[in-house]
Amino acid sequence: MFVHCNVAIESDVQNAVDATIVKFGKLDIMFSNAGIVGKPISSILEVDYDIIKNVFDVNVVGGFFCAKHAARVMIPANKGVIIFTASMVTESCIDSPHTYTASKNALLGLSKNVGVELGKYGIRVNCVSPYVISTQLTLNALGITEREMAEKWFGEAGNLKGVLLEEQDVANGVLYLASDDSKYVSGLNLIIDGGFSTTNVALTEAYKKLFLSTK
Repeated sequence: MFVHCNVAIESDVQNAVDATIVKFGKLDIMFSNAGIVGKPISSILEVDYDIIKNVFDVNVVGGFFCAKHAARVMIPANKGVIIFTASMVTESCIDSPHTYTASKNALLGLSKNVGVELGKYGIRVNCVSPYVISTQLTLNALGITEREMAEKWFGEAGNLKGVLLEEQDVANGVLYLASDDSKYVSGLNLIIDGGFSTTNVALTEAYKKLFLSTK
């Protein structure tokens, strides 16, 4: 069942939830997945109100509305699962736009706080935070036209070699968080990045450049 929904508009989110209740009689899972990167600015000096508002309206305000209207129908049932798509930038800064990084970290904070509030109602709240995937949204944001080139870049930069992160991998993580397999998991930020956020090779690379490079 498709219901058009702009998550930045509360009435749209309310309508989507109400339509679900009418059709199915309950809401078990709310997956707040909508998100945008925003303009590819590289300096805090380039930020203006419109850029901030556009990204935060979708990524953060939308998350608030999804959580609010999910909780509205889940609390009486004393069960439910709310999942947000955050990002690996909640663990490791990669020179992404400030508005995007700030919004995803705000979303992570929201998920933890909402999880604390709703735990007494048996409602679990978690985040999934993936590494970069060559979706069309990502390619557009980065100004790349060839998916093959993007995947070569992401694979080279990734820590885990021989495999690329795909949409299905993230879906599998969301499925775990939504299922009874994670019945006692709440407040988690599930990082799906192949160990990227645990790795910093800057010191090694600087050593190679300064001491081992041939003159």
